[in-house]
Amino acid sequence: MESYRFQPGETPVLISLPHVGTDLPREIAVGMTDWAHQVPDTDWHLDRLYNFAPALGAGFLAATQSRYVIDLNRDPSRNGLSGGRGFTGLCPIGTADDLPLYLDGCQPDAVEVRRRIATYWQPYHRQLQAELAALKDRFGIAVLLDAHSARASGDARRLGRNDFSLATVDDTSASPHLSRRLSNVLACTDNFTSLFDPRSAGGYIARHYGRPEDNIHVIQLEINQGTYMDETPPFRYRSDLAASVRPVLERFVSALVEWSWEHAEGRRQRVAYY
Repeated sequence: MESYRFQPGETPVLISLPHVGTDLPREIAVGMTDWAHQVPDTDWHLDRLYNFAPALGAGFLAATQSRYVIDLNRDPSRNGLSGGRGFTGLCPIGTADDLPLYLDGCQPDAVEVRRRIATYWQPYHRQLQAELAALKDRFGIAVLLDAHSARASGDARRLGRNDFSLATVDDTSASPHLSRRLSNVLACTDNFTSLFDPRSAGGYIARHYGRPEDNIHVIQLEINQGTYMDETPPFRYRSDLAASVRPVLERFVSALVEWSWEHAEGRRQRVAYY
């Protein structure tokens, strides 16, 4: 089974969803706890929340495997072969609420971590890197939206009361002009709060791929899950709530696409698209 789903777009914009996957391969799931099988720390329903984006010309890259299998937004070289500890590791052994993911004696060892890197982590990142290179070659610029969500408790405590949290890795992963334009889009929304923190370290994807000096820009956006879904099992998508969130995201992605066209090389590409 592929570790990702990919749909190319027709603009310089790509949306990455590294934590939306829910699959647990059988050989891994048999050693996990019942609570782990519910994959509570998933970025639930983000592919559904952003499903308007292809109509705006944005590409999509979405994980199929749960972040409990391997976290695609972590640097394997920094975690070593142990996969790290707790929830923040490359192959986490606990949930965001510090509950164990594995039955006694079933935690992944160094050999298993290497296998998961080769089987799941590397294919996703090869596709991500290849598509960013293809966008830059075609348009002269590539813009990546690294999309996440978080609960109002647990791993989302850092969000405080903000519904949208925008980060650009110390203002180094994207043009400040782009990040501030997007921040203004969020700040002008009614009924939702937002935070733009350019000092935020961000995750591996933003830190590794964001090179604005080389015309590759990465924006990380995190959404409070309470704005569009039930945060308890079965983690139901709430169309009534999402109806208010989606217009904000549409304006956000539209601004991202518009900015990318303004900075693309060769106006004929834009004429051809429209």
